[in-house]
Amino acid sequence: MSLALEQARLALTTQDVPVGAVLIDEHGAQLGAGPNRRVADGDPLAHAEIVAIRAAGAALGHYRLDGCTMVVTLEPCLMCIGAIMQSRVSHLIFGAWDPKAGACGSAWDVVADNPSPHRLDAIGGVREQECAALLTGFFRARRTAAAAGSLSASE
Repeated sequence: MSLALEQARLALTTQDVPVGAVLIDEHGAQLGAGPNRRVADGDPLAHAEIVAIRAAGAALGHYRLDGCTMVVTLEPCLMCIGAIMQSRVSHLIFGAWDPKAGACGSAWDVVADNPSPHRLDAIGGVREQECAALLTGFFRARRTAAAAGSLSASE
């Protein structure tokens, strides 16, 4: 989770939501990593999980990530959990829960309701407070900046 948190902090440098992801193989070797890059790349699909999956696929030369573990700072959304499952990741570890868009037990539970033969083990709440604090601080700063900007514009 420390590596995923490092990736999340990288997202802050581009004003992206601070979410980070790391993909490791069954021996603990890092195959791919990434921060959210939606703002940086102008790509609505550049969530941290997708960035990490693309990097891992490129490193391995194929799309199947059997035996790999995805570590991400925020519960994956519906798009990301679909990508994680389609790439055959075996294990998922995430930090903060996302009650608005999380697809691993919060808004949806795609992992539990999965009818496909591929199974994904998921564990949430790992270093939850630390992961959540990064997100809370980011959104608090955005709200403060927006309020200050609207005050300046009306003066």
